Amino acid sequence: MSLPLSNEFVLPTNKEVGATNHPEPDNTCTYLCGNSLGPLSKRSSALVQEELRVWGTCGVTGHFGTHPHGRGWVDFCDHITPLFAELVGANEKEVACMGTLTANLHLMMDSFYKPTPERYKILCEARAFPSDQASNPPSRPYAFASQALAHGLDPAKAVLEISPRPGEYTLREQDILDTIAREGTSIALVIFSGVQYYTGQWFPMQSITRAAQAQGCICGWDLAHAVGNVPLSLHDWGVDFAVWCTYKYVNAGPGSIAGLYVHEKWKETELPKFAGWWGHDPVTRFAMPPKFSPIEGAQGFQQSNPGILVAASLLGSLQIFKEAGMMQVLRERSLQLTATLETLLKQSKYFVPVEEAATRQSTKPAFTIITPADPKSRGAQLSLLFLPSGVMQSVHDGLTGLGVIGDERRPDVIRLAPAPLFNRIEDCERGAIVLERVLDSLA
Repeated sequence: MSLPLSNEFVLPTNKEVGATNHPEPDNTCTYLCGNSLGPLSKRSSALVQEELRVWGTCGVTGHFGTHPHGRGWVDFCDHITPLFAELVGANEKEVACMGTLTANLHLMMDSFYKPTPERYKILCEARAFPSDQASNPPSRPYAFASQALAHGLDPAKAVLEISPRPGEYTLREQDILDTIAREGTSIALVIFSGVQYYTGQWFPMQSITRAAQAQGCICGWDLAHAVGNVPLSLHDWGVDFAVWCTYKYVNAGPGSIAGLYVHEKWKETELPKFAGWWGHDPVTRFAMPPKFSPIEGAQGFQQSNPGILVAASLLGSLQIFKEAGMMQVLRERSLQLTATLETLLKQSKYFVPVEEAATRQSTKPAFTIITPADPKSRGAQLSLLFLPSGVMQSVHDGLTGLGVIGDERRPDVIRLAPAPLFNRIEDCERGAIVLERVLDSLA
């Protein structure tokens, strides 16, 4: 299949997204927000409709051999697992289709975060997504902070956050590695986002994993913004565990079923503590034996049977990834799109270099790009920081009014992400032209 696959997706019209100022309300909008919620694929829509019909015509017998499409609900995720494994660079037994992102993160931390008096810290980036990060105040029960509290620790001491240098917006690889080397004997768990949600920085996952493990730390990854966005090789990189959602670049639908990875080296030592019947050996699962016998690998962590409608939506999207050539092919297209958008944005009379943004005093509207300039250190997303503080919301509203859909991150950032499956060069051109027009109106 040749890219882009715009015709394989249902993209909203300008009228449907509230683009009240667009002269062609019935045309498709310029959707540069796949980093936040991917659009509906026609394949996903068709599979969900098929499963609804099976539910209506087969009832409970759809769980087994009478499923007319050969996707019995008991084994439904067997169709997803090999595609998941290929998407993240893992063996099939190392991945599971289950749960939600934060629930899976808690399951993994319960198994891998084992603080001792000497080794108890969790190392993360200071601007981790709130569901992960210890927030301010540190006692707020988000994942890292609540895990520390569950072990009787003070999150302010247990959660070690690393920040960019003054005047910078992204973390330097050397600063991360130096922190691991300096604090390593006190760190139990190193956990970063694969791609940072705010800046779009793609962290050097292999080198961080290697450095953490060399210090005796466990290394896990939150791949919410990385899966379906950048090539991953979790098994070969030796990553201990990872979790991800599927409603961003994977386009599986709002709140869709998530994914989990556990390296095969842990299959004998890290067994699920919170056992559920769906993680039991499928040979005897329905016999309901008194003793839990987990499936080998990541799928042993499953607790409940998956929602088939969300799994069908995920399967449809993953089939498109497979037919498109998976991440190596998509990455080439992604690099082209993001580089094009970056070049066009930097031609704007309102663009200022990132080095000047922190000290700029002018009240005229402007923007810089805080995503790394090096393509090897970013995915599809570009994060635009608007100046002076407070102007971003007007820019965002102006873009939406003209049919360009990005994603606002208050107080001052708009994220634009040309996704290679469905975005075109024309979308990048349209986004840059409309941004210039909006800034002209504000100036």
